[in-house]
Amino acid sequence: MADETEVDTGADSAPEMQPDTPGAKLRAAREALGLSLAEVATRTRIALRQLEAIERDDYAALPGIPYAVGFARAYARTVDVDEVAIAAEVRQAVHSSDMGANRYEAFEPVDPARVPSRTLAWTAAIIVLILIAGYTLWRSQSLTPPTGEEIAQEQANATAPAAASAARVAPAAQPVVFTAIDDVWLRIYDETGERLKDGLLKKGEAFTLPVGARNPMILTGRPQSLSVTVGGKVVPPLGAPDRTIADVPVSAEALLARGTAAAAAPTATTALPPPRPTQRRSAPREATSQPTGETTPAAAPGTAPAPTPAAPDPASAPSGSDATGG
Repeated sequence: MADETEVDTGADSAPEMQPDTPGAKLRAAREALGLSLAEVATRTRIALRQLEAIERDDYAALPGIPYAVGFARAYARTVDVDEVAIAAEVRQAVHSSDMGANRYEAFEPVDPARVPSRTLAWTAAIIVLILIAGYTLWRSQSLTPPTGEEIAQEQANATAPAAASAARVAPAAQPVVFTAIDDVWLRIYDETGERLKDGLLKKGEAFTLPVGARNPMILTGRPQSLSVTVGGKVVPPLGAPDRTIADVPVSAEALLARGTAAAAAPTATTALPPPRPTQRRSAPREATSQPTGETTPAAAPGTAPAPTPAAPDPASAPSGSDATGG
């Protein structure tokens, strides 16, 4: 009897059996905290039917292995159970069941509570659609060939600055060369008074104006003995022959402007007809008196008029005695 009593007492004092499945452990922890399954669903944002499947260890009712492990970890974290150990047990239970043999997942998602909401997913989809539509519109416009007016406008816009810059740069870039047709003394200087060339330039010699000279000018007494070219183009003489010129600009711009003015001068002047000679009216001649009784015969048509007989010279006339015979 004593032994039986001791045996009964030992059976009553033995500790209760702990749950051995992941679902049972999670249910026991939830009940110990006094939480309902609906409260756990609210905290974990997991559907109630899926939490019930976890507590039943019915992992085949879940979408897949990663979801089963993720839901179990979120459940364990809510009820203060070691989520790592629960996840390992769930993974082992899944692989040992038919679910693990028939369904295989290569990845495991993060906590389902952190899965983006449906609103966020729709917003992202709308943004992607807007970006695709904008790219398509831009692409269609870029592939549309331009019209003739647009091409002409673009060419005009591209040519105008180039022509303006060429007009500004070309004269300064062209070399100015002074060639002596005959021996000539000259002095070329800049605006600061620095002498670029000073002395005799012998026949056939040439002097090239330095590039970058600031407002160069010339002084010489025989401008006709110089041949000046700008970029190989001869410009008009710098002055009248044998007349001293001073402070005459000889930069490329000034010489080209001088040539343009000289070329335009003849066309600007209107040629006037030569003056007509003034016709002076002569006074009428007085009629020549003819001797009495004599008439001048009229000239026959087509013949020269007969000369008028000259008046007798009184000195050569015979004296009266001679005329009377005695």
